[in-house]
Amino acid sequence: MIEEIKRVARQRLAAEGANLSLRAVARDMGMVSSALYRYFASRDDLLTVLILDGYNALGDAVEAADAAVTDRTRLRARWLSATRAVRDWALANRAEYALLYGSPVPGYAAPQDTIAAAARTPIVLAAILTDGYAAGIVTAAGFRRPASLPAAVQADLSRTRDQIAPGLPEELLHAGLTCWLQLFGVLSFELFGQLNNVIDARAEFFGQQMELMADLMGI
Repeated sequence: MIEEIKRVARQRLAAEGANLSLRAVARDMGMVSSALYRYFASRDDLLTVLILDGYNALGDAVEAADAAVTDRTRLRARWLSATRAVRDWALANRAEYALLYGSPVPGYAAPQDTIAAAARTPIVLAAILTDGYAAGIVTAAGFRRPASLPAAVQADLSRTRDQIAPGLPEELLHAGLTCWLQLFGVLSFELFGQLNNVIDARAEFFGQQMELMADLMGI
């Protein structure tokens, strides 16, 4: 029953966006809304489960794509494989992508237990840089710390580095974060229509952007 509720809720997300209601889901299932409260105490509980499922499904896809590159020293191949997996998943699961990376749902605040699932994809991307640095393939020598980097941002980078990429120089983490933002920025522009009448060759454009980001990271 829980899986059926989630399936119907995803259909609602695809049709109407994240403005989800248990009453609408119950109506689609031919049930009274009070019956759904036996499984989900509130709309927010249902949203949280859908968000966790989405992050974990994306994490599964990205981890598998990275692992498929058996030569772990082929950093660029790992990056391109992982980022293609992000795009493939997003295109196949547009409503879930919008729930994860689109506009915040009014009145909803994701609980702490979504953090680990949300971190799975960026951890894979950070590991590519970390592995390259540990192997001496990537160095910080070619990266200049931005002169205008505020002290507060520096502190954020240090904290994030300690959480997801221990030992990685902050210059490399800064480059990696830039590439991560570009990855999801390009995807969001594609999925939410900002590339309409601008770029038709979407897959080729995405691949070229990810190649540029690999150059930026020195992989």
